[in-house]
Amino acid sequence: MIVIDDIVQGSPEWFSAKCGVPGASSFSKIVTTTGEPSKSAKDYMYQLAAEAITGQVEQGFQSAAMTMGIEREAESRSLYELINAVEVKQVGFIFNDSKMYGCSPDGVCETWGLELKNPLPKTQVKYLLDGKLPTEYFQQVQGSMLITGFERWDFMSHSPGLEPLIIQCEPDPRFQSKLKAELEGFCFELVKIIKKIKGG
Repeated sequence: MIVIDDIVQGSPEWFSAKCGVPGASSFSKIVTTTGEPSKSAKDYMYQLAAEAITGQVEQGFQSAAMTMGIEREAESRSLYELINAVEVKQVGFIFNDSKMYGCSPDGVCETWGLELKNPLPKTQVKYLLDGKLPTEYFQQVQGSMLITGFERWDFMSHSPGLEPLIIQCEPDPRFQSKLKAELEGFCFELVKIIKKIKGG
């Protein structure tokens, strides 16, 4: 893995580093939870091609709840550190060895990564009742482990007034093998599109 730790997530430098690069938070647009190609793959590929050519990253819609979640990330990180008696290091972006794709973890500990979510109270109640990694983050977590080579990735969701949920995730070798194959094929097609549009 190639760690970029001298930039802040959300900064212009961060957007520049990930411009046109498939990110783990969007791996669900490339592959389903069963490892099959996603129907959203083409649209996502076109989005990344446009970013690579124009140098402008497409920023999706951000609801008030999403903005609040981002603002509470530091609070959740501190809570995780307190509960687990560890220090969480913040990094900007992590590429895989070939720099074809990457991830932006919410933190890196000694030998594992961290994904933090700050959902609405009703969503946190659902997460607590389910007591497992929410399905919508499966590709992101597995993809982050694939990129970093870590054998562990912790997921924590936190909503004030409710208990936090911490799930320790392990690699799913079968899924990761499918994901890697889909990512390589996706990136190969992405490069072809960029070259075609640019006339190279």
